[in-house]
Amino acid sequence: MFRELWDQFDNLEKHTQWGIDVLEKYIKFVKERTEIELSYAKQLRNLSKKYQPKKNSKEEEEYRYTSTRAFLATLNEMNDYAGQHEVISENMTSLITGELTRYVQELKQERKSHFHDGRKAQQHIETCWKQLEASKRRFERDCKEADRAQQYFEKMDADINVTKADVEKARQQAQLRHQMAEDSKAEYSSTLQKFNTEQHDHYYTHIPNIFQKIQEMEERRIVRIGESMKTFAEVDRQVIPIIGKCLDEITKAAESIDHKNDSQLVIEAFKSGFEPPGDIDFEDFTQPMKRTVSESSLSNSRGDGKSEPKFGGKSKGKLWPFIKKNKLSLKLGAGPEDFSNLPPEQRRKKLQQKVDELNKDIQKEMDQRDALTKMKDVYIKNPQMGDAASVDHRLAELGQNIEKLRLEVQKFEGWLAEVEGRLPLRTDQARRQSGLYEAQNTAAVNSCAQDRESPDGSYTEEQSQETEMKVPATEFDDEFDDEEPLPTIGTCKALYTFEGQNEGTISVAEGEMLYVIEEDKGDGWTRIRRNEDEEGYVPTSYVEVYLDKNAKGAMTYI
Repeated sequence: MFRELWDQFDNLEKHTQWGIDVLEKYIKFVKERTEIELSYAKQLRNLSKKYQPKKNSKEEEEYRYTSTRAFLATLNEMNDYAGQHEVISENMTSLITGELTRYVQELKQERKSHFHDGRKAQQHIETCWKQLEASKRRFERDCKEADRAQQYFEKMDADINVTKADVEKARQQAQLRHQMAEDSKAEYSSTLQKFNTEQHDHYYTHIPNIFQKIQEMEERRIVRIGESMKTFAEVDRQVIPIIGKCLDEITKAAESIDHKNDSQLVIEAFKSGFEPPGDIDFEDFTQPMKRTVSESSLSNSRGDGKSEPKFGGKSKGKLWPFIKKNKLSLKLGAGPEDFSNLPPEQRRKKLQQKVDELNKDIQKEMDQRDALTKMKDVYIKNPQMGDAASVDHRLAELGQNIEKLRLEVQKFEGWLAEVEGRLPLRTDQARRQSGLYEAQNTAAVNSCAQDRESPDGSYTEEQSQETEMKVPATEFDDEFDDEEPLPTIGTCKALYTFEGQNEGTISVAEGEMLYVIEEDKGDGWTRIRRNEDEEGYVPTSYVEVYLDKNAKGAMTYI
């Protein structure tokens, strides 16, 4: 019991102040924990947002694979995970920081009141002690004065030379002093009795009561900080099941990854519909007859004496017709409306996608027409609500739009039926040619052979398209028959980094020095070479060209 500390008032005051300091320190600790939780939650949300796919971007297409969908689910769950840390911060702020802050203010007021009462009691007992000391000193003084007066009287009485009147006066003075001493004695006795009573009440009643209240206050503080620590743990424990669910969902998403399904999606995304090329026929050069062109050869039949391209070696001549076309397709933008520039399977998917989009547009237009029709009926029944004739123009416009879209659907469905009908057809020549088409991911150029046709008839570019591209047939023929590497005609320096992701282009880094083998012919592209095996086209605006007009065809590879 604190009453045993009756003489340790100052130490008890220091201890209770230390207890309040501990409580404030714990409040500060919890506050910093809430700030950490908020910061962590914010960082988690930013991380999740950073890796979310951007709308209307190529990333959205990548999320059709189960592995990327699982990653997206992980990002969403991490967002929910961050939300639970925000809940921890909010609950700790309201249940611990806020409550303890208010309690500390109340505790300080209560402590101040108890120690004020204690100091007041101490001041009272000290006042009583001073009164006792004064009464004691007065009693002591009066006793000494009475003793001196008695001695003086006895001396005067013994002296025969002193008159009787002087003796009588000395006797009366001695009696007066004795009376004063008696009065001081009585007062001292009364004061002492009173002080003893006050002192007993002080040490056995007042101080114990005050110290009991201080003890109760201190014990409540200790209990309160213990309860706050339990709440601290409970706030964390409450979100554990939800965090567990988030982690379970991440695990579930990971288990949903289907590698077979993803592989099939890759096949469907890039399958051309062609079959691999067949065997190449043996050409017997021992016979004394004019060499004929193999039906699998890609050289033309102009009979200009040039040898046909080979499939081995480091020559790039046989590839350039397709690369040239891809380069021009980059400049001209989108392909033909019927997607005839694509391989059959890719064309079928594009046509099906277009049909689905058109059907969705038709449904939207029909929904608008139905809504306007209902509105018109309401106007007819209730003319005060609006003019029924005001919607006729819009209804007519919607009808025309629906008819146009239906015609578009019929057109694309016709092309789709044509592709789906031709996909199964395969011939030996088609198989041989389709291998080269698939390798280049583009159609053969008609100018290489006037009677050339793609394996299913839907992969051949029309002469009108070639004319629209404004590329002379002789240019393709010259590049196609070019067996030897082109000589360098100068050098160039890359002004910017260019990522050559399309067929026929080449990637360059800013500041890189390369060889020029064909200058810009007005189409905005320059053909360059890095080394013996790497050459391609880059935008002319991306490089600074230094032509060597005295070049004689000799070159040194980088």
